[in-house]
Amino acid sequence: MKYQNFLTATICAGFVSSLTMTTQPAAAQVAYGSYVGVGPTVGVTDGVQVGGVVAARYRLLKAPVSFRAQALVGRNTAVVPTVSYDLPLNWQTDAYLGAGLVLASGDESSPVGNKISFALQPGVDYVVPNSNTVIFGNAIIAFDAYRDRGGTALSVQGGVGLRF
Repeated sequence: MKYQNFLTATICAGFVSSLTMTTQPAAAQVAYGSYVGVGPTVGVTDGVQVGGVVAARYRLLKAPVSFRAQALVGRNTAVVPTVSYDLPLNWQTDAYLGAGLVLASGDESSPVGNKISFALQPGVDYVVPNSNTVIFGNAIIAFDAYRDRGGTALSVQGGVGLRF
Protein backbone atom coordinates (compact mmCIF):
# COMPACT_ATOMS: atom_id res chain seq x y z
CA MET A 1 0.00 0.00 0.00
CA LYS A 2 2.85 2.35 0.87
CA TYR A 3 4.46 1.79 -2.56
CA GLN A 4 1.13 2.20 -4.33
CA ASN A 5 0.59 5.67 -2.73
CA PHE A 6 4.17 6.65 -3.65
CA LEU A 7 3.66 5.52 -7.26
CA THR A 8 0.34 7.38 -7.55
CA ALA A 9 1.88 10.58 -6.14
CA THR A 10 4.82 10.36 -8.53
CA ILE A 11 2.57 9.87 -11.58
CA CYS A 12 0.31 12.77 -10.52
CA ALA A 13 3.30 15.07 -9.95
CA GLY A 14 4.69 14.20 -13.39
CA PHE A 15 1.32 14.82 -15.03
CA VAL A 16 0.88 18.21 -13.33
CA SER A 17 4.42 19.30 -14.18
CA SER A 18 3.91 18.34 -17.84
CA LEU A 19 0.77 20.53 -17.95
CA THR A 20 2.59 23.52 -16.53
CA MET A 21 5.66 23.31 -18.78
CA THR A 22 5.86 26.15 -21.23
CA THR A 23 6.36 25.14 -24.81
CA GLN A 24 6.95 27.27 -27.85
CA PRO A 25 4.93 26.69 -31.00
CA ALA A 26 6.73 25.28 -34.00
CA ALA A 27 7.54 27.82 -36.69
CA ALA A 28 8.38 27.23 -40.31
CA GLN A 29 11.91 28.04 -41.39
CA VAL A 30 12.98 29.36 -44.72
CA ALA A 31 13.48 26.52 -47.20
CA TYR A 32 16.88 25.19 -46.24
CA GLY A 33 19.81 25.19 -48.56
CA SER A 34 21.55 26.90 -51.38
CA TYR A 35 21.03 25.88 -54.99
CA VAL A 36 22.07 26.31 -58.61
CA GLY A 37 19.48 26.01 -61.36
CA VAL A 38 18.55 26.66 -64.97
CA GLY A 39 15.39 27.50 -66.86
CA PRO A 40 13.72 29.81 -69.37
CA THR A 41 13.36 33.59 -69.14
CA VAL A 42 10.96 35.90 -70.95
CA GLY A 43 11.61 39.63 -71.25
CA VAL A 44 8.32 41.40 -71.89
CA THR A 45 9.08 45.12 -72.24
CA ASP A 46 11.27 45.49 -75.36
CA GLY A 47 9.14 43.20 -77.47
CA VAL A 48 8.92 39.62 -76.24
CA GLN A 49 12.40 38.18 -75.81
CA VAL A 50 12.77 34.50 -74.89
CA GLY A 51 16.04 33.25 -73.49
CA GLY A 52 17.60 31.23 -70.71
CA VAL A 53 18.54 31.82 -67.09
CA VAL A 54 21.22 30.36 -64.84
CA ALA A 55 20.29 31.04 -61.21
CA ALA A 56 22.17 30.63 -57.93
CA ARG A 57 21.14 31.13 -54.32
CA TYR A 58 23.41 31.15 -51.29
CA ARG A 59 21.37 30.92 -48.10
CA LEU A 60 22.71 32.37 -44.86
CA LEU A 61 21.91 29.85 -42.12
CA LYS A 62 21.25 32.17 -39.17
CA ALA A 63 19.22 34.90 -40.89
CA PRO A 64 16.34 34.89 -43.38
CA VAL A 65 18.65 36.48 -45.97
CA SER A 66 20.05 35.03 -49.19
CA PHE A 67 22.56 36.16 -51.79
CA ARG A 68 21.24 35.46 -55.28
CA ALA A 69 22.60 35.88 -58.78
CA GLN A 70 21.03 35.26 -62.16
CA ALA A 71 22.53 35.37 -65.62
CA LEU A 72 19.86 36.09 -68.23
CA VAL A 73 20.77 35.27 -71.82
CA GLY A 74 18.68 36.58 -74.72
CA ARG A 75 19.76 38.85 -77.56
CA ASN A 76 22.33 40.08 -75.02
CA THR A 77 23.37 38.89 -71.55
CA ALA A 78 22.73 40.52 -68.17
CA VAL A 79 23.90 39.44 -64.71
CA VAL A 80 21.62 40.32 -61.79
CA PRO A 81 23.13 39.97 -58.29
CA THR A 82 20.66 40.61 -55.44
CA VAL A 83 20.30 40.31 -51.69
CA SER A 84 16.90 38.95 -50.65
CA TYR A 85 14.77 38.76 -47.54
CA ASP A 86 13.18 35.29 -47.39
CA LEU A 87 9.74 34.74 -45.86
CA PRO A 88 8.71 31.12 -45.12
CA LEU A 89 5.23 30.13 -46.26
CA ASN A 90 5.52 26.50 -45.10
CA TRP A 91 8.27 23.91 -44.60
CA GLN A 92 9.00 23.59 -48.34
CA THR A 93 8.14 27.03 -49.71
CA ASP A 94 9.40 30.53 -49.20
CA ALA A 95 8.65 33.82 -50.87
CA TYR A 96 11.30 36.48 -51.16
CA LEU A 97 11.98 40.03 -52.21
CA GLY A 98 15.43 40.88 -53.47
CA ALA A 99 17.12 44.15 -54.34
CA GLY A 100 20.22 44.55 -56.46
CA LEU A 101 21.64 45.60 -59.80
CA VAL A 102 21.24 44.67 -63.42
CA LEU A 103 24.69 44.53 -65.01
CA ALA A 104 24.13 44.76 -68.76
CA SER A 105 26.06 46.35 -71.57
CA GLY A 106 26.08 46.52 -75.33
CA ASP A 107 23.67 47.97 -77.86
CA GLU A 108 21.34 44.99 -77.99
CA SER A 109 18.86 44.61 -75.17
CA SER A 110 18.95 41.70 -72.73
CA PRO A 111 15.67 40.44 -71.22
CA VAL A 112 16.11 43.20 -68.55
CA GLY A 113 17.51 46.11 -70.56
CA ASN A 114 20.91 47.20 -71.79
CA LYS A 115 22.39 49.38 -69.05
CA ILE A 116 23.36 49.14 -65.40
CA SER A 117 20.24 49.75 -63.33
CA PHE A 118 18.57 49.12 -59.96
CA ALA A 119 16.38 46.00 -59.78
CA LEU A 120 13.76 44.42 -57.52
CA GLN A 121 13.26 40.67 -57.62
CA PRO A 122 10.13 39.11 -56.07
CA GLY A 123 10.00 35.32 -56.24
CA VAL A 124 9.19 31.92 -54.78
CA ASP A 125 11.35 28.85 -54.06
CA TYR A 126 9.80 25.41 -53.53
CA VAL A 127 11.85 22.47 -52.26
CA VAL A 128 10.48 19.14 -53.52
CA PRO A 129 10.04 16.94 -50.39
CA ASN A 130 12.60 14.16 -49.83
CA SER A 131 14.90 15.41 -52.59
CA ASN A 132 17.55 17.98 -53.42
CA THR A 133 15.36 19.53 -56.12
CA VAL A 134 14.21 23.16 -56.01
CA ILE A 135 11.60 24.70 -58.28
CA PHE A 136 12.00 28.47 -58.52
CA GLY A 137 10.19 31.33 -60.16
CA ASN A 138 10.69 35.07 -60.04
CA ALA A 139 10.40 38.37 -61.83
CA ILE A 140 13.05 41.02 -62.28
CA ILE A 141 11.93 44.62 -62.46
CA ALA A 142 14.75 46.88 -63.66
CA PHE A 143 14.31 50.65 -63.34
CA ASP A 144 15.77 53.06 -65.94
CA ALA A 145 16.97 49.99 -67.81
CA TYR A 146 17.42 51.25 -71.40
CA ARG A 147 20.26 53.43 -72.58
CA ASP A 148 18.41 55.23 -75.37
CA ARG A 149 15.01 55.82 -73.75
CA GLY A 150 15.09 54.92 -70.03
CA GLY A 151 12.03 53.07 -68.89
CA THR A 152 11.38 49.97 -66.82
CA ALA A 153 12.20 46.46 -67.98
CA LEU A 154 10.44 43.32 -66.77
CA SER A 155 11.46 39.70 -67.15
CA VAL A 156 9.89 36.57 -65.75
CA GLN A 157 11.87 33.36 -65.24
CA GLY A 158 11.60 30.00 -63.60
CA GLY A 159 13.35 26.70 -63.52
CA VAL A 160 14.67 23.73 -61.64
CA GLY A 161 17.68 23.74 -59.34
CA LEU A 162 19.87 21.36 -57.40
CA ARG A 163 20.30 22.03 -53.68
CA PHE A 164 23.68 21.81 -52.01
